[in-house]
Amino acid sequence: MTHIGTEDTRLVVLRGPSGSGKSSTARRLRGHLGRSVALIEQDYFRRVVLKERDVSGGANIELISAAARFALDRGWNVIVEGIMRAERYANMLGDLRNDHLGKTVFYYFDVAWEETLRRHGTRPQATEFGIDEMREWYRAGDQLGFTEERIIPQTSTLDETVHRILREGFGDMADNPRPHAKRSAITVDREQQLLPNE
Repeated sequence: MTHIGTEDTRLVVLRGPSGSGKSSTARRLRGHLGRSVALIEQDYFRRVVLKERDVSGGANIELISAAARFALDRGWNVIVEGIMRAERYANMLGDLRNDHLGKTVFYYFDVAWEETLRRHGTRPQATEFGIDEMREWYRAGDQLGFTEERIIPQTSTLDETVHRILREGFGDMADNPRPHAKRSAITVDREQQLLPNE
């Protein structure tokens, strides 16, 4: 076992069907918590970085793991978000949980097929893929099995979901967001050069 992170780092994993609200939730959480959180989106790594199909043993699985480990080891808290079908991603996610020294919390967005279609129609990326792709991706109740995944029901509003995850996953950090802890002097200097003051 290779330990990653510290007792103070947080790892939150958001899984569920396309159109279930994972990305909106992750980005709202990131907006609240700021630079203390690294957001790792499966779709970005798979579709943009690698332009890869979602297949068993896909390269994006290892890349997601490597990015999460890198961020945790450098003091960031991490949100990993995506469909991440259990049969393909469970081993990687289980290893992350086992290796992480800090708190790890898994959430599963339990949303019916018809509701995912309705929500998809309201999204900016609605024209990027359609009903056929969503049908191929959809798996009802696709939970990991090896760990307790806290259920986000489709009746939960975005605000309710975000507040719940802030409370359960990030605790005191939700009220007092702080920068990550292990930045080097070089990293701090680069941030000051590249990022506007806020």
